[in-house]
Amino acid sequence: MATNERADGRRERLAAELDPASTVLMTVECQQGVVGADSALPELAKEARSSGALHNIARLVAAAHETGVQVVHAVAERRPDGRGASRNARLFRAAERLPVQQYAGSTAVRIVEGIDVADEDLVVRRLHGLSPIAGTDADPLLRNLGCRTLIISGVSANVAIPNAVFDAVNLGYTAVVPVDAIAGVPAEYTPAMVRNTLALVATVATTDDILGCLRTPRRPRRS
Repeated sequence: MATNERADGRRERLAAELDPASTVLMTVECQQGVVGADSALPELAKEARSSGALHNIARLVAAAHETGVQVVHAVAERRPDGRGASRNARLFRAAERLPVQQYAGSTAVRIVEGIDVADEDLVVRRLHGLSPIAGTDADPLLRNLGCRTLIISGVSANVAIPNAVFDAVNLGYTAVVPVDAIAGVPAEYTPAMVRNTLALVATVATTDDILGCLRTPRRPRRS
């Protein structure tokens, strides 16, 4: 009985957070050059697919389009001349040597096949740093959209996802993390990081839990 009551309480809290009128879904680095067939990071791309994370992200995006939830795609890219790019971490310097570069305007920075991009979706691009929120247009766009809850999906659970969650919480948003719609490497790192870090600051749920809340009739769709 107590277990069922706790589960019911969690569902009620999640449903209260996921009002379509004030919820935004963000996909992080779900681009061809990161999680596509010709990824610069094949191990990460393989994990994103084999874990079901990409499939679940596509399900979340489709549901968002159906229910009037705004979708924001956060893309990491760089100029061919490297101007403005960060070089103050080993990760950035290693990325410069990868065989696939995330050049602005190239196919590498297009959203990966299988995730639909609607006309009303927004794309936020960053040329520097680790976060899809800090130092980008994301925060003012989210505020202008009336966002209170930000669902954060994508890759990687190693770097960009925790950065996005921390930034969202620090900026006053409620962060919701669909645990089966994020991926990192190695595979066992993601659940450990969620359990020991993200669960302390974000609402953690499954894709099915989130879809159930979004598709529950509540109010007219956002125009």
